[in-house]
Amino acid sequence: MTVAPSPVSPQAGDYDRADWASGFRNVGVELSDVTVEASRGTIPAELQGTLYRNGPGRLERGGQWVHHPFDGDGMITALRFEDGAVRLSNRFIRTEGWLAEEKAGRFTYRGVFGTQKPGGPLANAFDLRLKNIANTHVVRLGDELLALWEASSPHALDPDSLETRGVTLLDGVLKPGEAFSAHPRFDPGHHGQERMVTFGVKTGPRSTVRLLEFAVKDDPAAGVKAGQLLSERSDSFKGFAFLHDFAITPNWAVFLQNAIAFNPLPYLLGRKGAAQCLASKPGGQAQFWLIPRDSGAFAGQEPRIIPAPEGFVFHHLNAWEERDELVLTSIFYADFPSIGPDTDFRSIDFDLIPEGLLERCTIDLTSGTLRTERLSERCCEFAMVNPSREGLASRYGWMAVAERETGNDPLQALKKLDLVSGERRVWSAAPRGFVSEPVMVPRPAAAGAPAPAEDDGWVLCVVWNGARCASDLVILDAASMAEVAVLELPLAIPYGLHGSFVPA
Repeated sequence: MTVAPSPVSPQAGDYDRADWASGFRNVGVELSDVTVEASRGTIPAELQGTLYRNGPGRLERGGQWVHHPFDGDGMITALRFEDGAVRLSNRFIRTEGWLAEEKAGRFTYRGVFGTQKPGGPLANAFDLRLKNIANTHVVRLGDELLALWEASSPHALDPDSLETRGVTLLDGVLKPGEAFSAHPRFDPGHHGQERMVTFGVKTGPRSTVRLLEFAVKDDPAAGVKAGQLLSERSDSFKGFAFLHDFAITPNWAVFLQNAIAFNPLPYLLGRKGAAQCLASKPGGQAQFWLIPRDSGAFAGQEPRIIPAPEGFVFHHLNAWEERDELVLTSIFYADFPSIGPDTDFRSIDFDLIPEGLLERCTIDLTSGTLRTERLSERCCEFAMVNPSREGLASRYGWMAVAERETGNDPLQALKKLDLVSGERRVWSAAPRGFVSEPVMVPRPAAAGAPAPAEDDGWVLCVVWNGARCASDLVILDAASMAEVAVLELPLAIPYGLHGSFVPA
């Protein structure tokens, strides 16, 4: 079933590349508490809290464009919902690199995804400094908002003003510059306490994964404060690890080690960014690393290593346990998607890039065997479940998808997929709209009432509107995917990465 925002359904693949490319731009303004009204529909009064979004906000300096959008400086957008009204704020994260390059008016750092300093290979060779761009995710932990970039430490921000407080080592948990994942998972309380579960990776011929669990809320009876480290463990594995995401269940942290090789020589010689030196490893074997959580039934045991299917995975939808099996749903690519040194990211050929397809892997924990199932043939990314079902069997998933049913295209629609029956409902922004990551916000439970259904709530998504050359906030009914409201934002937000909703 397709739920379209207009009575005219666009033709599959019928988009204007100029509309899509217009979403890559610099943000030239920082706004504070600007009221935004619905141009269509009504903002739900029950929707109370803040939608935070992170993503590259500066893609050009001194006439030079970044080689890849992932090299752009991080900017936080906050949309605050209160009593049926919305207020918008945005701020660049004042990282050390952002401040230095703002002052210089040019790039003074190399980018991980291929952006070079002016001057060619000689100017870039052996400059191995990492510019912490804080551009990948934003989450609330205790009284701080954390802007995350997985190759280094988080930046702490004021949750209300979005002002940058500075790099945080989380009360000494981290060492300066230590990798800290940009994709934490929030345990809704599998063992009686909500937790933020995350990790850091130290890569090399052997890779070490440090698994960390933090309290999300104060618990005075237990003497626990929000943001306090509750448990940690480190495990070493053979081989190079490229890990952006993982999944959790009550007993396991689940990682998929892609079969990736890293040749650092072009990076050292100033010819490529570090990420451009990654490539699928011919004949390599991907592996699942199942690390026991300290709060689970297998605490203290050694990790389990199980062969994984071919392909490359950035993101997982969810994982859960069924008796002696572990079920993991992920977005698989046929190969590692990358942009070569001589390609302009605004003119890429989507037909030459593998699309992401949703697949379910079921691991028999007793035998170590695996079976897989393709759940959808439609190109997708940025999938999530109801946050209360994180780590549990989930009936529904919400994701960004291409407009056409098969093949690779820009993401122009949002899909709700019934993971049991295969039924789907799609809201489309085509032909001139392009979607980002959807965030599912459950309807708050009324006092004394039964818990709302799994798909009772809203889906929030920032959409690039090619007709306006600006961004819209779209609010959908999570069950029907019908449009609830559209807010035309007074801000042109480039395509973003991850975000989160923090209830009031």
